Amino acid sequence: MTFYRASDDDVRLFAEQGYVLVRQLFLAPEVQQLSSLARGDQRIRERATSRSDAQGGTTTLSLSNELDDDIYSRIVASKRVAANMSLFLGDEVYHYHHKMMLKEPRVGGAWEWHQDYGYWYNFGCLYPTMASCYIAIDRANRENGCLQVVPGSHHLGRIDHGKVGGQTGADAERVAAVLERLPIVYAEMEPGDALFFHGNVLHRSDQNTSEHPRWGLICCYNTRKNNPYKESRHPFYSPLELIDDEKVFA
Repeated sequence: MTFYRASDDDVRLFAEQGYVLVRQLFLAPEVQQLSSLARGDQRIRERATSRSDAQGGTTTLSLSNELDDDIYSRIVASKRVAANMSLFLGDEVYHYHHKMMLKEPRVGGAWEWHQDYGYWYNFGCLYPTMASCYIAIDRANRENGCLQVVPGSHHLGRIDHGKVGGQTGADAERVAAVLERLPIVYAEMEPGDALFFHGNVLHRSDQNTSEHPRWGLICCYNTRKNNPYKESRHPFYSPLELIDDEKVFA
């Protein structure tokens, strides 16, 4: 079986627009297995934390800074994700953290406009050479609060961030000016699709007003040369031992 590897055109596209959407990075049987394991995993629920959005909704995520002997960690270390991320960022990457986003029907809150580097900056990372890969476990569309991204916004540099509800959001005045000049793209995805996006790309999501859940796994990476200069909640550089794609779900 042939697995996705970023082409030169993909790398150029990532550099230009700050993200690349890959269809069927994971196949249907793989996603079904991931969904079943995640929804039955008590640790996901135990680690889950909630934050309020500006409209009073509640966003929930389950985050881990450690790699374990589990399916999530194997996905983080898979060549399908990590090796491609190294190509997009032009450097060896390591595991920064990973998290399960739990956007439940009718109650899943919004995420306000932000850049991930907007707050990763405060954890001792000097450069924005950081990125995430969102892997859709459920179908993601406008009704259940799919990700929204602003193409090319990573070229703006880091925007000041502050508290927005219970979240950390980008400066609203500057975001408004950006949105007068740049479009919003709704990243509608099928299960198994993946969105690779730069740490300075502005993104958000709406509340889930539908009857359908929107779970997703986000694998977050830093580059070796960007090893943090101080200790924080997230780890320092440690080599990531890549896993062959055929062995991820073995």
